[in-house]
Formats: sequence, structure tokens, C-alpha cells
Amino acid sequence: MTTIAKWAAALLFCGIGITVCHFFIDRPFAHFVHDTLRGFRPVFNVFAQLPDILGPMVVVCALLLGIRATLKRRLTKIQIAIVLSAFSLALSVVLKNWLKFAFGRTWPETWVQDNSSLIRDDVYGFNPFHGGPGFAAFPSGHMVAISAIISIFWILYPQLRWLGALCVVAVFIGQLGANYHFVSDLIAGGFIGFSTGLVTIELWECRCTT
Repeated sequence: MTTIAKWAAALLFCGIGITVCHFFIDRPFAHFVHDTLRGFRPVFNVFAQLPDILGPMVVVCALLLGIRATLKRRLTKIQIAIVLSAFSLALSVVLKNWLKFAFGRTWPETWVQDNSSLIRDDVYGFNPFHGGPGFAAFPSGHMVAISAIISIFWILYPQLRWLGALCVVAVFIGQLGANYHFVSDLIAGGFIGFSTGLVTIELWECRCTT
């Protein structure tokens, strides 16, 4: 099966998963988290914010490696992976922002600028092209970020996939347990992040073969 075929199959499964979650899982699970797990939010928040730590680290390292490259010093495989992960992250941020605006989904709880939410106002759904921070739950930006970074190492270092999986799962559980996002937001974020990583690798390999 070609890479495009695998990606298309993943898109289909993600689409089905997101649809099922939207109609049957997102709302009851958000209420369950709010009623049962809100006392553990500080713990979940530690894992949820991993991209806020890893993202800047990757970007700073990539900038330093860029300086190294201008001095005509050859980059090692791991250094190339770091630079590609920063590029993947940057690409994912642009795509994520477009999609948040396009879908305009409300949040599980009220977090920003007194936004309407499922828990406080019983507001739930998509509002295409609405705009504004109160309509930006889908896809999860943190899930997009961690997946965009990890996907590069996932592809280039198969022996370390267990570590990448731990990072992605940690953010997924953290965001979900803190009730920052619906399940479908996180599924979409993971797919988008890994997609940008795949595109980044393909572009790099095309460059190397020309």
C-alpha cells in the first residue's frame, strides 16, 4: 500500500471516529470529566502542557542548528530530525489556525474571555467561520503540536516509537482529563499533526533526491 493510500485510509478512519465521538461520546465524556475528575485537573494539566515545553525547545534547537548549517557544518541525522520537527510544527500551526476558524467549535468548559461552553451554557456544536477564541476547540492545538513534532522522529527512528507514543498519549490524556478538549478534537489534532510530519518528510526526501 502506498503512502497516499495509507494516509487516505487513516483519514477515513479518523473521519468515522470523529463523527461517532461528536454524536455519542464527546458530550457525556465531558460531563463525566467535569463531575468526576475536576479535582485532579492540576495533575492532568502537567501532561496537557507538554507541547508548551517541547515546542519552544525544538524551535530554539532548530535555530541553533540553522546557524551551524550556515557555517557549512554537516548536520547529523538526529540534528536533521530536530530541524524537520520544527518545520513540521510551524506548518501545523498555520493549518491548525485555519481549521479552527473553518470549524468554529465551542469548548467543553469556559476557559477564555467568558466563552460559551457545554458545561456552563449547554452550548455544543460547530459554527463554521465564526471566528474568535470561544470557537476554536477543533482541532486541539496541543495535540496538533505534539503530533507534528513526534511524527518526524516516529518516521525516522522506528526504534523510538514507544517513546513518541508515550508523549502523544500523555498529552491526549492530559488534555482530556483536564477537560480542555472533546475526544474528537484530540483525534483530529493527532491526525493533522502526523499529516504535517508526513508531508515534511516527503518534501525533505524530494529535496535530497533532486
